Amino acid sequence: MLKETPLYQFHLDLGGKMTVFAGYRLPVQYRHGIIHEHLHCRTHAGFFDISHMGQCLISGDEAAGELERLTPSDIAGLKSGQQKYTVLTNDEGGIIDDIIITRIASGFIVIVNAACKEKDFHYLASRLSAHCHFVELTDQALFALQGPASAAIIRKFSAHTADLPFMTAHETELGGIKCTISRSGYTGEDGFEISVPNKNAVALADLLLAEPGVTAIGLGARDTLRLEAGLCLYGHELNETVTPVEAGLHWLIKKGCSDFPGADKINRQSQQGPERIRVGLSVDGKQPVREGSAIVNSDNDAIGHVTSGGFAPSLGKPVAMAMLDRNYSTLDTRLYAKVRERQVAVTVTRLPFIPHHYHR
Repeated sequence: MLKETPLYQFHLDLGGKMTVFAGYRLPVQYRHGIIHEHLHCRTHAGFFDISHMGQCLISGDEAAGELERLTPSDIAGLKSGQQKYTVLTNDEGGIIDDIIITRIASGFIVIVNAACKEKDFHYLASRLSAHCHFVELTDQALFALQGPASAAIIRKFSAHTADLPFMTAHETELGGIKCTISRSGYTGEDGFEISVPNKNAVALADLLLAEPGVTAIGLGARDTLRLEAGLCLYGHELNETVTPVEAGLHWLIKKGCSDFPGADKINRQSQQGPERIRVGLSVDGKQPVREGSAIVNSDNDAIGHVTSGGFAPSLGKPVAMAMLDRNYSTLDTRLYAKVRERQVAVTVTRLPFIPHHYHR
């Protein structure tokens, strides 16, 4: 049975074109289309309903240490209000999911991807000891407000929230509605993610969308925004056979950490380099290269595959990310993507495709 977020009817009323994603009915776009929504977020502010993602609270005296033993990152060192982007790893070093962990007064809020929600929660509940308490936050919706105007909009309701540093969070009120807000997001732009009780979801969405310069944005533009920003998507750049080092996420690995699942392989790759690595590709011409397209060298030898690809509205051209043999991962290397038996020339380029504008 397909699920709906608390804003399902709200999206229909806005003219949302609905699709199915991770078992939910969600808007892929609204009346003006994906490119309009994408460029609006880059220049103004976009409102995203991301309530399909999973939220849980892990508490208890041993919670910090036990979470740290499930990830390669420094979790115990987080102060109240600080966030960490990290991954859950399996015993072979593969990524079970990429997650956000936020330390609050009562424990740790963990946000997981919608498609991995059941798997992740089962994994966490089974790996945490009786010293920890696990609660899925099914009564909470999750929104994002992203774009250069987002801070000014939030400031109208909560001046302190508008001054939050990147990757920090606190509890506050917007228009009298209690919520937890973090300075984070998935677009490469400055912005906020907002956890709010389901019962107040429509009221808060109405409040934010009533602000000049805010428009609703669907899954289509969410994907093109994150692609331009060079951000990984689980099931594309990340999966249980890809390590964080191969995914280019070596920066999230705590130095000297060796007691998390898959640590031997991950630390060995950190020291010696992986055999394959995630890269950016600039695409010649107007033909997009899509996920799964083979990447070959000038001798037609397969040396990787496209993990995500499409048109980048901010650049006016196609781009892609790929998992490549590291011998071909040097910047400016010329390669070819196979598209419908044709070869499309591509060039290894630096990620992200556009600069990030996070509030530091």
